[in-house]
Amino acid sequence: MEGLGRVMSTNFWKGRPVLVTGATGLVGSWVVKSLLAEQADVVCLVRDWVPQSELHRSGDALRVRTVQGDIVHQALLERALGEYEIDTVIHLAAQTIVGVANRNPVSTFESNIQGTWALLEACRRSPAVRQVVVASSDKAYGDQEKLPYEESAPLEGRHPYDVSKSCADLIAQAYAHSYNLPVVVTRCGNFYGGGDLNWNRIIPGTIRSLLQGQAPVIRSDGQFIRDYFYVEDGAAAYLMLAEKLAADRTLAGHAFNFSNESQVTVLELVERLTCEMGLDIAPDVRNQASNEIRNQHLSAEKARTMLGWKPLFDLDEGLRRTVAWYRQFFDAQTEALRGQSVQRLQEAVSR
Repeated sequence: MEGLGRVMSTNFWKGRPVLVTGATGLVGSWVVKSLLAEQADVVCLVRDWVPQSELHRSGDALRVRTVQGDIVHQALLERALGEYEIDTVIHLAAQTIVGVANRNPVSTFESNIQGTWALLEACRRSPAVRQVVVASSDKAYGDQEKLPYEESAPLEGRHPYDVSKSCADLIAQAYAHSYNLPVVVTRCGNFYGGGDLNWNRIIPGTIRSLLQGQAPVIRSDGQFIRDYFYVEDGAAAYLMLAEKLAADRTLAGHAFNFSNESQVTVLELVERLTCEMGLDIAPDVRNQASNEIRNQHLSAEKARTMLGWKPLFDLDEGLRRTVAWYRQFFDAQTEALRGQSVQRLQEAVSR
């Protein structure tokens, strides 16, 4: 399958029981896709039915076993880990939207903080679990004076989403250091790629607007700097990290930044997308963003040095693949609507 390139090619995953939380999310869907390509025995924890998610649209949901429930329910997690004899856990379940976190901090804290300790405690009580990869975020660092972020920087989230990731990150480290749980932490930039249906995020929202001939909306002043990390790179990094942890238990308790290490403003990103799509539509810059860090970018030197990791795709290639996915997605929707209209017309005529 195009795009499922790997940094390392082994039989590590073949038949291996793996639990993926947050499997209907952007990253989760691609992690599942990668695991299935490696012939892993995948179990997905799913809270909500999301038929438009890449997990369902691709048909991958039919190739995995599904546990229905919420990440905060520790007893459910213990049952899943035990009954499916889970060896490796990739924890991606989270409330990931900054705006939602600002409006609903308690539900964000429950999912991101309580959900993390519930899962890690379940893993601690499950002797079959040998590797746990926990997704933190570059937001866990908070607003730092020294850039780019390095893993040695303190975790100083101040706003609801950032705080939730700082806490989850520290909880994961506590389980590694206090209970010898084989857990590692990832801190990635802003994920993007095909399958992200949260239209208030800048990349899917921009692509949808441009395909509709409308001006893409930039909530900030356009000068916020972010790391944008392609989702297929993220999936490959998660799998590689679990493999490395299996080979070297001393990695437990470590956190790793994953990044293309390119600094891009929101405005520059929108311009690249507009150019990629062959259009000339100026964005609608509203300068309304609040409770967001202005400048964030990561150093991936530790991952390069300790893991031998490097990204598979640069930003331009990632954006090209992403635009192609959304074109296909919207074309399929249009075709489905056309088919429904034809069917209704035929039914009306037959009457």
